[in-house]
Amino acid sequence: MCRIGVPKTKNRYDALSSRMAADQPMNEPKSARVLITNDDGVDSPGIHELARQVEAAGYTVMVVAPDHDASGTGASLGRISPDHPVAYARHSIDGVAGEVYGINGPPALCVVVGNLQAFGDAPDIVVSGINAGLNTGRAALHSGTIGAALAAQNFGLRGLAVSLGSGATWHWETAAALTVQLLPHVLAGPARSVLNLNVPAARSDDVLGIRWAGLGAFGAVRTAITDIKQDTLHFGFELTGDTVDDDSDSAVVQAGYAAITSLHGPAEVWGPFGQSGEDFDAEHRVHGATAGHELRASRSYLLEHD
Repeated sequence: MCRIGVPKTKNRYDALSSRMAADQPMNEPKSARVLITNDDGVDSPGIHELARQVEAAGYTVMVVAPDHDASGTGASLGRISPDHPVAYARHSIDGVAGEVYGINGPPALCVVVGNLQAFGDAPDIVVSGINAGLNTGRAALHSGTIGAALAAQNFGLRGLAVSLGSGATWHWETAAALTVQLLPHVLAGPARSVLNLNVPAARSDDVLGIRWAGLGAFGAVRTAITDIKQDTLHFGFELTGDTVDDDSDSAVVQAGYAAITSLHGPAEVWGPFGQSGEDFDAEHRVHGATAGHELRASRSYLLEHD
């Protein structure tokens, strides 16, 4: 234990894959360095299949993932201080030549570690997953899988979060293959792009295609308190069972498609009164997205890429 301081299958979406390939820039950066992380832990089967397929596609892969199940940690970094070193250890993944590390921290900290070049050159993109279960709807806020991709965005990188629906069989190969198809497009996209990919629990042959989707009002499941005992709260998960909009990520996956949604992290909300640099006036109303006010990326993001 060490410590640190701070082959594609023929399927129904082959036609889409061909169109995507035709649109790819000629200088597709197959030499790109990909940092792969997740929130289910470095030993989870999803990250193993993902790393194998991304590396087999010609990318340079480095895996830095939690050494434990860090689900639900969002974009948290955990405790970082000079007197609290973070433990790490080398791991290995069958069929992967790239280096693999497990650290005692959440997924977003794995991104920080990679970006600070603790284990070699900084990555060009962060791919987070494959999560065991969908990350749809506004519950995406709490996902460590998505939190890692948004942390990448915050540090000037592109990110791709990948989640797979649960079923009798985990079709990791389906989600990994779709990730490989989307990777060059995220790399060629705008700076700080983050894509959230949700894949149905199906074989590649049974996925109908890839569709853009908005965030649903909720995720596939919701948290519930199952029991309250002395000094302990017991939690469980239950299916929402509610009706969802046809163009939401949850509905798109239920219809048999993989859903993609572009995400942006901390955003500002601005109404008609009270602009940046102006004094607050008692007559100004608080700005809010639910009032139809404008959502804006931080000016610092835009100025960096003028």
